[in-house]
Amino acid sequence: MTKIYEYELGMAADRLVKNCLNLKENETFLITADTQSNERVVNATARKAFEVGAKPMVLWLPSPLGVGKDADPMLPVDALTALLNETDVWVEFNNQWLLYSTPFERSMEENDRLRYLCLVGLNEEMMVRTIGRVKRESLEAFMMKVSELTRQAEDVKVTTPAGTHLEFKNDPNHPVDCDAGDASSPGMHFLAGQIAWSPDLETIDGKLVFDGSVDPPIGLLEDPIEIKVEKGRVVEIDGGREAVEFKDWLNSFEHPNMKRLAHISYGFNPGARLSGNILEDERVWGCTEWGLGYLSSHNAPPEGIDAPSHTDGICLNSTVWLDDIKLLDKGSIVHPELKKYKEMFE
Repeated sequence: MTKIYEYELGMAADRLVKNCLNLKENETFLITADTQSNERVVNATARKAFEVGAKPMVLWLPSPLGVGKDADPMLPVDALTALLNETDVWVEFNNQWLLYSTPFERSMEENDRLRYLCLVGLNEEMMVRTIGRVKRESLEAFMMKVSELTRQAEDVKVTTPAGTHLEFKNDPNHPVDCDAGDASSPGMHFLAGQIAWSPDLETIDGKLVFDGSVDPPIGLLEDPIEIKVEKGRVVEIDGGREAVEFKDWLNSFEHPNMKRLAHISYGFNPGARLSGNILEDERVWGCTEWGLGYLSSHNAPPEGIDAPSHTDGICLNSTVWLDDIKLLDKGSIVHPELKKYKEMFE
C-alpha cells in the first residue's frame, strides 16, 4: 500500500536540499533526530543529500525531557559539540529541540562555517505543505518587504479578536530576522514563513492572549491563556486548566527570566496550519507569536536573555499597526505597499 505522500515527499526533500540549503558536493551534512522524530522525513532528506554528492550523517538521540538548555542533562554535550564543530550543514528534525542547548550555543560560536536549519518535529504532511508546495522565491520577496516596513517603524501595536492588546517600541539596534527558507549562508536559519525580532523589551505593556498553541508545555489550546504584561514581564496569568499548567511550568524553573517576553514574530507560510507543532503553528498566516525566556545575544545584543528554557505562544488573526499604518487586519494583508502580494498569498 502506498504510504502517505510517497511521491510528494521526494520533491519536498529535493527542494529542501537544493533550494533551501544549497547543499554542495563533499559538504559534511548532519541530520539530528530523536526517538519522536519522523523517520521517513529523515531518510528522504539524507537520500537527497547523498544524491547531490554531500556526505550525510544521521544522529539519533533519546528524546530529552525538555528543550533548549533544559535538554542538556540528557545530551552527550561534549561529543555532540565536537561533531557539530566538524560539520558544514546541520538540519535539526528533533521533536525535543536542541535549539538554544549548550551544544547548539557552542557550535554556533566555535564553527563559523556552520549552516543550521531548524525543522523540529517535521512530518511528511508538514514537509510537503510548508516546503514542497511553497514558491520560496516569491514568498521571500514579500517577506523582505514586510521586514523592511517593520524595521522602519518606531511604535508597534498588536491586537487580536481573542483580546490581545500590546503596544511597544522597536529597538533599532535589534535585528529583524526574515526566515524565508534561504539557509545557504553560515548561521542560524528556520523554516520559511517567519519574521522575528526583539523590540525594546521593557516598553512592552498590555494584555497577551494565546489562543492557538503554547509549546512547551501544552501544544494546541482548548481555551485561551490570558497574560498581563508590564514592562516586558509576565505579572499575571489567567484562564482555565491550561493557564494553570502554563503558570506552573514557568514557575517550576524558579528563574525570573522565564517570565520575560523575548521576541515577537509574524507567521507567513501559506501552507502552514495550526497543528500543535510549534514550528508550523508560528508560521500560520497572519498570526503573531511571542517567545518567553531564553534569547540569544544575536537577537538582543549584547547579552540577550539568560534563561534555562524557552516557550512560544500563538495569537491568531492578528491586527498589526506600524506607527499609524495598519500592516495586517485580522491576519489579512492591508498595507498599501503590499497590495500586489495579496492575491498571490491570500
